[in-house]
Amino acid sequence: MPSIHCAARTAVRTVFALLAAVALTACDSTALQFRNTDITGANFGTDFSLLDPEGNTRSLSDFRGKAVMMFFGFTQCPDICPTALSRATEVRKLLGDDGQHLKVIFVSVDPERDVPEVLKAYTAAFDPDFLGLYTSVENTRKVADDFRVFYRKVPTGGSYTMDHTATSYVYDPQGRLRLAVSHQSSAESIAADVRILLQTASSRP
Repeated sequence: MPSIHCAARTAVRTVFALLAAVALTACDSTALQFRNTDITGANFGTDFSLLDPEGNTRSLSDFRGKAVMMFFGFTQCPDICPTALSRATEVRKLLGDDGQHLKVIFVSVDPERDVPEVLKAYTAAFDPDFLGLYTSVENTRKVADDFRVFYRKVPTGGSYTMDHTATSYVYDPQGRLRLAVSHQSSAESIAADVRILLQTASSRP
């Protein structure tokens, strides 16, 4: 069973890798003071092509005009995923009316067990607006690599669990990757950063 400590170490490694890959020269980020890790200008995670529980192909452009918070996990996760999604629920509440402008996406790293009906029921248990996405076992690896997300099967007796990166990503309403959010980040810090992204987008001509 994966521990928060293991996932947290993975998240720390991921954040350091992200920082090494990002050139912090984008003009938008210099004037903004985010509480979470600013990765504006990252050259990964630019888009995806995944299936929703109804079998529709979804991509980042479907959510243009909204901020997007994206997390990779699995429905049988004992602690990390429920904590992340519960935190996302709190973020939307803290945003008040602006909560409708934040789309939360949960991407399964365990498509063998996270079949569409299971995925849909799982995300709806946290918020009916949350969206679960998946793809084939083979393509899951490619998508995870595209997003610098680590995951692996861990045998547990006659079954298995998944160890995976606990980092969430946040996109601005223009569809640009802006933030990496650690598992330890508070809902208050995320809501504050999302509010900045929404206000910045609304002030553009």
